[in-house]
Amino acid sequence: MSASALETARAALRGSRCWVVGGAVRDELLGAPAATDLDLVLAGEVAPAARALARAAGGAAFSLSDEFGAWRVVAPSHAWQADLNPLRGESVDDDLRLRDFTINAIARPLQGGATIDPLGGEADLRAGTLRLAAPGALAADPLRALRLVRLACELGLEADEQAAAAARVAAGGLAAIASERVYTELRRVIASERAADGVRLALSLGLCAVVLPELEALRGVAQSRYHHLDALEHTIEVLDRAVELERDPGALLGAGHDAELRALLARPLADGLTRGEGLRFAALLHDIAKPQTRTVADDGRVGFPGHDELGSQLAAAILARLRAAGQMVTYVATLTRGHLRLGFLVHSAPLSRRELYVYLDACDGAAADVTLLSVADRLATRGDGAQDAIASHLELARAVIGEALTWQREGRPPPLVRGDQLARALGIEPGPQVGELLAAIAQEAFAGELASAQEAIAFAAARIA
Repeated sequence: MSASALETARAALRGSRCWVVGGAVRDELLGAPAATDLDLVLAGEVAPAARALARAAGGAAFSLSDEFGAWRVVAPSHAWQADLNPLRGESVDDDLRLRDFTINAIARPLQGGATIDPLGGEADLRAGTLRLAAPGALAADPLRALRLVRLACELGLEADEQAAAAARVAAGGLAAIASERVYTELRRVIASERAADGVRLALSLGLCAVVLPELEALRGVAQSRYHHLDALEHTIEVLDRAVELERDPGALLGAGHDAELRALLARPLADGLTRGEGLRFAALLHDIAKPQTRTVADDGRVGFPGHDELGSQLAAAILARLRAAGQMVTYVATLTRGHLRLGFLVHSAPLSRRELYVYLDACDGAAADVTLLSVADRLATRGDGAQDAIASHLELARAVIGEALTWQREGRPPPLVRGDQLARALGIEPGPQVGELLAAIAQEAFAGELASAQEAIAFAAARIA
């Protein structure tokens, strides 16, 4: 746990009966990096203690819950925060028995001393077991069922039979939980190194049927002969491949772009997630419209026409329902809409400059991310002819990724001529025709066929003639 936070709290709350509880103690026992969040329990008035800690930290204190008496102290300059709660019951043991899992029901006196572990949480940590603190722990707050999944994949733990059974029973209660709370847990599942395992666990416990019913609907949706898995298992494998790409993009796309791809994927996006973690959400939702678009031709061929466009709309709606930030919604929708584009171009390779321009332009400022998603998707598609198809797709991805990174780094190439200049020079009214001409000029300029405003105007004049 953060030495700065502990030292400040010890000095500010000296003389108080106070304990550090939950995740900070658990993570310290695991030897994890110092926590930046503290959970404190006090025997006494919480509000004055919170204000005292805020003064000592040069931060701010505010109430989290009038009903439960919880307060939060945020110390931006020290990059930590502390939640202060009143002691429940007569003793700290009583308080710990009201918590979710035994591994979170461990405390330590704020001023130092031995751990207080009435439920054997430390032994469960060593055994890698996720066990309920009490039989009704999940019924008291159904969100804890999703937290079970998050802790399992973040910490590499396995829920015991009683905890798993309780999660299945509590699943229906997730429908009444605020979307923001659900998304907080869900995004940590997706951001973990074991994201695919977390999704599988959530599915097996019936949680996705409540919080992501569109994902559950992919189960059993048979695909074409070019796929070896149904739509659900394919989606989970795409997520797994996206995590692998994030970990080592250069392994598949070439060492020359490795550093820039790593930097791109590590860039903050929204909701406390990076672009790489946002790409994982796109992997999870990229085929979300396959149940609605599935067709079977007279010869038995299976297709999903339009699932990219409809999927983009559904992905946006799902993330909006979860109260995700607008930037996250737009990003995932853009990647979902574009995830098929590179595959459609494989048979045109090597691409002309015009074809490359159309691809980069259509990806709406995220061509490198779209390319990565398409690679993850292709790697998880191993039906008929997969070996040759994967090799061709990777070859094309390596050919375009440098241009895609340049486009995202430097932005769209500047136009040779403005729309008003073009309309005036051609004697036409501003409108859709001017937009079409500007798009054609940009494509020709990217291809190296036009280099000046005069050439652009002459090209446009010839085009409308």
